[in-house]
Amino acid sequence: MCRRKVEVDMLVHLHVKNLALIEEIEVEFGPGLNILTGETGAGKSVLLGSMQLILGSKISRGMIRENAQYALVELLFQIENTKAEEALRALDIVPEDGQVLLSRKILDGRSINKINGETSTVGQMKAAAACLLDIHGQHEHQSLLYQDKQLEILDAYGKEKILPKKEEVKQAFSVYRKCLTDLKNLDMNEEQRNREKAFLEFEIQEIESAHLTPGEDEELEKLYRKLSNGKRIVETLQTVHGLTGYEGQQGAGELIGNALRELSRVTEFDKELEGMESSLQEIDALVNDFNREISSYLDDLTFDGETFFETEQRLDLINGLKAKYGQSIEEILDYQRKQQEKLENILRFDEIFQEAKENAAKAEKTLEKASYDLSKIRKEYSKQLIKKVIEGLQDLNFLDVDFDIRFERKASYSADGFDDIEYQISTNPGEPLKPLGKIVSGGELSRIMLALKAILADRDQIETLIFDEIDTGISGRTAQKVSEKMAVIGSHHQVICITHLPQIAAMADRHFEIEKHLKGTETITEIHPLDGEDEIRELARLLGGAEITAAVLENAREMKQLAQVHKNTRVK
Repeated sequence: MCRRKVEVDMLVHLHVKNLALIEEIEVEFGPGLNILTGETGAGKSVLLGSMQLILGSKISRGMIRENAQYALVELLFQIENTKAEEALRALDIVPEDGQVLLSRKILDGRSINKINGETSTVGQMKAAAACLLDIHGQHEHQSLLYQDKQLEILDAYGKEKILPKKEEVKQAFSVYRKCLTDLKNLDMNEEQRNREKAFLEFEIQEIESAHLTPGEDEELEKLYRKLSNGKRIVETLQTVHGLTGYEGQQGAGELIGNALRELSRVTEFDKELEGMESSLQEIDALVNDFNREISSYLDDLTFDGETFFETEQRLDLINGLKAKYGQSIEEILDYQRKQQEKLENILRFDEIFQEAKENAAKAEKTLEKASYDLSKIRKEYSKQLIKKVIEGLQDLNFLDVDFDIRFERKASYSADGFDDIEYQISTNPGEPLKPLGKIVSGGELSRIMLALKAILADRDQIETLIFDEIDTGISGRTAQKVSEKMAVIGSHHQVICITHLPQIAAMADRHFEIEKHLKGTETITEIHPLDGEDEIRELARLLGGAEITAAVLENAREMKQLAQVHKNTRVK
């Protein structure tokens, strides 16, 4: 056997439970080309959709099988590739015994995501899965018609040199855009500047004339409360003075004094009473001191109407400034400083405007240089990509194909530079190159994307590739060429392919059948591996449709044998 097998990262186990028509399935995938076939409507799209959930697809309650509480998807990967392991470790994911388990449990409108048993976000799950597998859905090839996607593919192909330069362009563009914004903010005519100058001077003068002191408002509030409640303070203190004084028979001082005199008459008869007498003397002294303190406070307490008026006016002024410029004196003064800076900038307008123009020109020059360097690198890699795409398309039965990548400069800069590219193709001799959308059919687009996926897969080190109905719109000799290409890719990568074509299915290293049947009153989808005569019978079904004759079976057996010969002798 000449076929070369290399150790690759691969999806070794798929577990799906309670998802749409799937009650519960477990699939053990192997290296090389894994083919999935089945009748239309058997649930192949559901199986692919389960994998896309791990890649961050949106969830809905309708995904959960009827009468089930949740749906579950688990993908177990075996990691052999050092680069993949490094990429995972950069995401803080450490393979356990060389394996990574990605799990997503779907509940009512939400999901629980886990990586190796640890809870993760959908973003983390998506990033991890992107390191390990690439899904090419049946509608994805349409994206190839968009120039943004075409640029993305070129940048991915030359990522070693292109991505660092793209980051440099992105940073330069950010600086350039800020400089343009600064310049635009300065775009005022003389009349506008004069109005702004007058307004700033008014605000600054209004604050300056108040002569504000930090903390002043708090002290004024205290004084205002005291002055505005002066009458109540006096009346209350006079009452307290009377209740604790020595005037009248009900004053606390008078009553304590009487109690002290009565106690002193019997102290000589019992020494234990001396302690009580001492305590009562202390109380008498405290009450006496407290009463004198209140009396002194009342003597010093004066209410000046003018002071009250001035305090009220000052608070009104400060509160008025707070309503306009800030919630505290500190904020008002900070606002004043900022307005002062604006005023100074207006007074220095010509100088600042010139400086902003120079900064913008300098930033544009830097961006131009970075964008030019990026474009130059892209053009270098485009030559390599053009050659590889032509080779890949020839392998896929584009016999007289010509392919090119046209570069034009955009009218303005972007974070990706100034390149506007377009893939052009000619599929017939003498036919001029034209944009993809004007020439190719859906089947041809699918083959072009297959060629690109094969090229990028080798460069990206993504080992598991999943193709859904890559056979759209093709048959005959073209189908055979596509099957041979899939076999080549399968010799270096793990490929999982959903197909209807017997030519592709015959190339399988492992073949799985997806079928739908009744279980009681419910319809369920199941998947099981095929080998030997079971695989031949499924190939015969793909070849002959509903009626499988002996001749069709023999044809299927011959197709499988020829596919095996091709893999053994031609796939390196």
